[in-house]
Amino acid sequence: MGLNTNISWCGATWNAWYGCRHVSEGCDRCYMFRDMARYGWDPTQIQRSKTRFDAPLKLHKPTRIFTCSWSDFFIQDADAWRPEAWEIIRQTPQHTYLILTKRPQLIRSRLPEDWGEGYPNVWLGVSVENPQMQANRTPLLQQIPAVHRFLSIEPLLEPLDPLDLTGLSWVIVGGESGPGYRPMPHAWVWPILEACQQHDVVFFFKQSAALQPETGTALQHPDGSYWYHHEWPDERRAPIAVAALV
Repeated sequence: MGLNTNISWCGATWNAWYGCRHVSEGCDRCYMFRDMARYGWDPTQIQRSKTRFDAPLKLHKPTRIFTCSWSDFFIQDADAWRPEAWEIIRQTPQHTYLILTKRPQLIRSRLPEDWGEGYPNVWLGVSVENPQMQANRTPLLQQIPAVHRFLSIEPLLEPLDPLDLTGLSWVIVGGESGPGYRPMPHAWVWPILEACQQHDVVFFFKQSAALQPETGTALQHPDGSYWYHHEWPDERRAPIAVAALV
């Protein structure tokens, strides 16, 4: 469990297992591959955590937890461990688990038997980086029962087609960060925000595309003003307008 995560849309990260494999263009500069290589680990080798598998059981304060930030919760290689992870989620209803995947085709067959219409403390999401992944992944997520469904449009690599937000509670948008980041014009973001406003879907602008993303958390309006917009479905927060930041 990473209690001091730099990911702005969660309070902690929980990696019951580590490692993943490339599935689409959004994976090209994934921080997991870079960071695991730095530690001398093979990022394509999926491994069960030896020390942090049960970390949520030791965290008593209600926390918004990004689940498997260094892997994919639904990756096939973790099938033997996932039932135990679901049991930990059941035992910790005080936490909110944000489960984000690039493999939505695997979700339904890997839900627990008592899932029903969804666990109240689990939000299911998919990553979308371009129109192809938007068309492939979003409809699959919309077909899965869940209390909250969300999109992580990060890194946004191309303008998206008009969004179908049916059944979605939350949209996160962000550009790519780190060395060699691919640009994300803010003009690509505004249609997404407008669609969220039209359909009353909560919107969270995470960052601009930048080497240091923490310096680019203001969304630039075409009129030259900037504003921040950080919202969660369970804790709706009013946007803070910031005029004429230059």
